[in-house]
Amino acid sequence: MTLLDDNTAHNLDSATSTTVAEPSASAPEESTPDHTSQPQAVAPRQEEKPATSSEDFASALESFTTETEEAAGENHVLKGTVLKLTPTHVVVDIGAKSEGMLPLAEVLDHEGKPRFQPGDEIDVMRDKGETEEGYINLSHQKAQRLRAWDEIEKAHNEKKPIRAQVIDRIKGGLTVDILGARAFLPGSQADLRPVRNLDALKGQTLEVAVIKLNKKRGNIVVSRKQVLEEEQNEKRSKTMGHLEEGGVLTGVVKNLTEYGAFVDLGGIDGLLHITDMSWGRLTHPRDLVNVGDQIQVKVLKFDKEKQRVSLGFKQLTPDPWLDASHRYPVGAHVSGRVISVTDYGAFVELEQGIEGLVHVSEMTWSKRMKHPSKLVNVGDHVECVVLNVNPQERRISLGMRQLAANPWDALHEKYPVGATVEGRVRNLTDFGAFIEIEDGIDGLVHVSNLSWTKRVKHPSEVLKKGDRVKAVILAIEPDKRRLSLGVKQLQPDVWETFFGQHHVGDVLHGKVLRVASFGAFVEIAEGIEGLCHNSEAVDGNGQPLHLEPGHEHDFKIIKMNPEEKKVGLSIKAVGEEASRTEVEAYKHPVSSTGGSTIGELMSWKRAGNENN
Repeated sequence: MTLLDDNTAHNLDSATSTTVAEPSASAPEESTPDHTSQPQAVAPRQEEKPATSSEDFASALESFTTETEEAAGENHVLKGTVLKLTPTHVVVDIGAKSEGMLPLAEVLDHEGKPRFQPGDEIDVMRDKGETEEGYINLSHQKAQRLRAWDEIEKAHNEKKPIRAQVIDRIKGGLTVDILGARAFLPGSQADLRPVRNLDALKGQTLEVAVIKLNKKRGNIVVSRKQVLEEEQNEKRSKTMGHLEEGGVLTGVVKNLTEYGAFVDLGGIDGLLHITDMSWGRLTHPRDLVNVGDQIQVKVLKFDKEKQRVSLGFKQLTPDPWLDASHRYPVGAHVSGRVISVTDYGAFVELEQGIEGLVHVSEMTWSKRMKHPSKLVNVGDHVECVVLNVNPQERRISLGMRQLAANPWDALHEKYPVGATVEGRVRNLTDFGAFIEIEDGIDGLVHVSNLSWTKRVKHPSEVLKKGDRVKAVILAIEPDKRRLSLGVKQLQPDVWETFFGQHHVGDVLHGKVLRVASFGAFVEIAEGIEGLCHNSEAVDGNGQPLHLEPGHEHDFKIIKMNPEEKKVGLSIKAVGEEASRTEVEAYKHPVSSTGGSTIGELMSWKRAGNENN
């Protein structure tokens, strides 16, 4: 009866009174019988009699009510009661012995759980058609939309934001709930920037603007981006009013890149470059800040036309290099953390913003270290000595080997010149061999100091890498970290012996070793070579001699240079000496009792010279 209006009730009352009053009108006919007229009077009363029963009245009322509801169409909100939930639908009792069904999806929250249970009251509207089971098609969303329509329409007309709860993600965007009505939030309108994960918004309550409304079709489209843009524009206007270079502002880190961080200053973003984040070294902005952090920054540069803002964070604190030379004097012992290792050394952070370089040559007294990583690694805490400070170039040179005693300083005491040492051949080069006599101390045996007699072109002719050899200390230069060694000095100097036993004018028997364009090299003693120039290779008749390797001749020493270890030889001078001897023998004949050879005469003459 609640569905009947006043007109409907009046019509029903009129129909009821007319039906009940007819029996009293037939009373006079019963007192005055008239058989001819009786059938005409009785017949109508018999036809109308069924309408007077209570069952027929209830049926007529129900029929009228149903017809009225059907005539009302689908624009009325009905109160129903949830009877049961199926996997796909909700069965609702809408009264008047009528039941309907609506899709379960219409009553699910953002977590996918039903918001109604059997026995709960629910607003519904009739939808077109019936189900295969004969249930009336119902819609809860349409009922909600109809009730919420006034508020949504008002927000749309006044261009004011309205609150919406994200229900689910669908193709192209999100489904949101506004006062019980479902609306569509396109993915492109979910935020100022594209949202990669729309699922993360499920369950959140957002401020949205109604951008499209179709009451006839019941379509509602909303935008969160529009609300955010309006808020951003308002904030930007306020921020632009007091934004100036040198000012200090508070902002929120909005985004991180490899080269810096974007900070929201209030409607306008500023770039905080990685070089302006810290006086120290940063590998990535996340080493200092994270998205969402609230930080203070200094405005370094502001382009009002392009609305570009450059920010600084390290500028809020003094530059640590300003007094670095006072805090890190030369010779001071400092400690720090290794933050980088390169081929040429290691960078050590002494404090935030102050880094020093330990060059590979300053890490150890030993020359054998090939790479700094053999001694230090990133993250190691090391002790160093300050070698040099240059605040203008923001450089500090550090040393690690200075913390240990320099083995070269005591080398003279340990290995005096002339002492014999033993070591291992560590390396061979074109000019000599390096011999390690102790850890970190290598000496060089030059190729000229390998043999007294052999002309060594490469040390590999005499030594091999890894050989253990003995050598003599020739010279020590601690400042240059040089140690000169000799191997041939272990043996007597054959040249020194030769120059002590021979003089210019001596005739020696020699063997040609090799021939050059200017003369021949002749072995005149073991390990001793002399040069016979082409001009001195002439026979007694003045004819040039053809000297070949392996040929033997008598040679006269015509030049001697002990410093350069050179000996000049001549065949021609031997012939001249023999001629003079013959002349002398002719002038002063010798006893016939014995003959004399040229060699004997020359030996006699040499003896005479020595006596003089």
